[in-house]
Order: sequence, then C-alpha cells, then structure tokens
Amino acid sequence: MNRRKALKNTGLIAGATVLLPSFLTLLQSCKSEPRLNWQPLFLTQDEAIFISSLVDTILPKTDTPGALEVKADIFLDKVFALTYNEEAQKKIRADIAQFNANCQQKNGASFSDLNTAGKAKALKEAEANSGKFNPGVWGTAVGKQEPVGFYRSIKSMAIWAYLSSEEIGKNVLNYDPIPMVYEGCIPLRKWETNGLFKMELFVY
Repeated sequence: MNRRKALKNTGLIAGATVLLPSFLTLLQSCKSEPRLNWQPLFLTQDEAIFISSLVDTILPKTDTPGALEVKADIFLDKVFALTYNEEAQKKIRADIAQFNANCQQKNGASFSDLNTAGKAKALKEAEANSGKFNPGVWGTAVGKQEPVGFYRSIKSMAIWAYLSSEEIGKNVLNYDPIPMVYEGCIPLRKWETNGLFKMELFVY
C-alpha cells in the first residue's frame, strides 16, 4: 500500500473524531509560521529539535508532504503551550528527557542525533513498548482507556495535526467541501418487487 492510499484510509478513521474549534484555530495559526525561524512558545530549543525530528521520522516526506512541511511540530508546541496545565507541561518535559535518555542508553545518542537507521530502531522499540488505543465509535473509545504512554500519544497528535492540515486535507485526502446533499423530507413508501418488499423511510 502506498503512502497516499494509507493516508486516505487513515483519514476515514480520523474523520470520526470531532476537532474542537480551539484546536482548529491552532492549526490555522501554524500555517503562517515561518519554517526556518519559528520560536517555540513552550518547548526549549533542544526539545523543539527533538519533536521536529520525531514527527519527521514518523511522517517523512515521500510522494506526499511530510510532517514538517505542514508544520506539525509547531502545532504540537502550541498545544503544549496553550492547552496543557502546569502539571501536564512538566510531564511532557520529563517524558521527552526520558525518551532521549533511553535512546542514549540503548543507541548511543539522543534521538535527534541518531542516523536514519538508528531513529527507525528507536521508534520500533517505542512502538513495542507503548500501549494501544481502544477501538472507538464516533471518536469515543470503547471501554476504559488505559494510558498509552508518551510515544503513542505524540504519534497520535502528530498524525491528527497532519491529517487536519489544509495541504493534506485538500491535496492528499478525498476533499469534498460539501460532503452530502441535504434532503429535508423523504416520503414513506412501500412497494413490492418480485415478491420482495422495499421500504423508504422519512429522513429529517
């Protein structure tokens, strides 16, 4: 399966999640940030480099734009800065430090300093050690959702930001600005065809 087809399939799942207006505003504001001289609102420079490197490894540029081209890293920084409370912000910093410490111990360098093969190895380890999201119905998890851990949470946010960007929404996924035709009232009728009954119901 190629990248474009995989993203379209993922988009069908992501479409069941309702984006809050505040997050849509953050996505829109990321669109105008300069790529080369953006200043993090919350992350330190080293932390921002880590997040940029992480999302770029998760969603690199291929036949479609990568995460950095749609500024998913800038979006994550704004989410941390504007929507996380002090306790959650402290945890993000601690989680980033722990992730890099694990990379240093197992792979000999912090994540952003690893080569391509080293980063792929680190993400494979993180995938194996992360929790899973429960199946969901219309954006709501079925059953009690256990913590999925730092890596899975960041990966999910990065994919969310990526799929919600204007570039991907319009040029990669199936884009329909008016997704359906509204019919306020459909008459109720029943008829028989070859012994089989068919029904049309009122739809409001």
